Amino acid sequence: MIYQLIRYWNIIVLVYFIFINLVYLILILISFFSIKQYLKKSRTIDIKKMFHYASFLKPISVLAPAYNEEKTVVENVKSLLGLNYPNFEIILINDGSEDNTLNLLIETFALTLKPRANPGRLKTKKIRGIYTSKRFPNLVVVDKENGGKADALNMGINVARNPIFTAIDADSLLEKNALLQMIRPFMERPETVAGGGVVRIANGCKIRNGAVVEIGLPTRLLPLFQIVEYFRAFLFGRVGWEALNMLLIISGAFGMFKKSAVMMAGGYRTDTVGEDMELITRLHLALRKSKQPYHIGFLPEPVCWTEAPESMTLLKRQRNRWHRGLLESLLLNRTGIFNPRYGRIGCFAIPFALIFEGLGPVIEIFGYVTFAAAWYLGTLDLHFAMAFIGAAIFLGIAMSMFSLVVEEMTFKRFPRLRMVLLLFFMCILENFGYRQLNAWWRFKAIYDFLKKNKDWGKMSRVGFSKVIK
Repeated sequence: MIYQLIRYWNIIVLVYFIFINLVYLILILISFFSIKQYLKKSRTIDIKKMFHYASFLKPISVLAPAYNEEKTVVENVKSLLGLNYPNFEIILINDGSEDNTLNLLIETFALTLKPRANPGRLKTKKIRGIYTSKRFPNLVVVDKENGGKADALNMGINVARNPIFTAIDADSLLEKNALLQMIRPFMERPETVAGGGVVRIANGCKIRNGAVVEIGLPTRLLPLFQIVEYFRAFLFGRVGWEALNMLLIISGAFGMFKKSAVMMAGGYRTDTVGEDMELITRLHLALRKSKQPYHIGFLPEPVCWTEAPESMTLLKRQRNRWHRGLLESLLLNRTGIFNPRYGRIGCFAIPFALIFEGLGPVIEIFGYVTFAAAWYLGTLDLHFAMAFIGAAIFLGIAMSMFSLVVEEMTFKRFPRLRMVLLLFFMCILENFGYRQLNAWWRFKAIYDFLKKNKDWGKMSRVGFSKVIK
């Protein structure tokens, strides 16, 4: 009996492996042509000349929730103040920080407490004060009781005066032209309700006045592995899903939204640790249900730089939270699963995300266990096992290397060849231990999700490592 169970499970693992990699190969091809088309179109647009048409550019509100971000918040606000855009406001929401975040903001930017109307359409925790600056008239700091990131974003939406808002993390830095690049789909396609940009890792980069002035690489393995992961996730994953209008996630670190659409959907949910993905999934379902034409996009050029965890403990907490957020987002919107009423989103995107991404760690971990059991019991076909493992490693390396090649063929951000070669080596090395460790963390996250663990997980910051004064 046990032999049959092991055999059947190994067949399931094989089918899972073939199907998921077939989908990824299709996404790779779609991504390649999509990025090529995007760059062809992008080269015909002069970013500087867009300022001559400032009256046609929609005003933007930049929302940045902050909780205990004293080590990075000043550089972040400097970055935002330096953005190239003719009409935007910055709303930093201090979500009840227990450190010196608020005092640093008050001292650095000469903030004063002033009354400002709050429409309050979305329910949030109580405001403690709203601050403005004479030196920087487009900067607003909202001090509120702690309610979590989603609650802070809802507060920012309430305070925002503009029809488009960008949500970023307070430990992140936007490139100067990011808003000009991100607003394009909203101008070109009126049905656009949301758009995402690329998130890249700032560890090892040199920062001056809130901007990355020299791209570098971290010296530790963990952030190096994460650079490869981010390339893979953004440059073929999200580009491919966006081309099919089946993108289910826009990173909470950098997204742009039509305010009216988010308000219609009820704002961010505060009962999930994956508020970014949950909002996008809910937007898909709400707009398809109302039969409104819409588009949720992704652009591979605008960049947001963020600080990546450098310790195993912090990275484990982050990945655990991300995976619980994925499961919560899908199950909170379970009415869409295999529901033809929601078209390709219900029939493919949500089921794929649930079965192959949400439950994927179960297949992977038990795959390792049954392979080991089959070997111990003497029922394992060694030649087949070696071929299977070799194919899995080869495809993992190939997808990572493809993403890195696309990066170098298109945006060419790394100034030295040795950096690119080091990242190519990381594409190989991550398959021997790091990916398996991630699978275990995600497997543990499923267990925590079933236990209804809602803990966000404390994420301490060390600050950007190379800040130049």
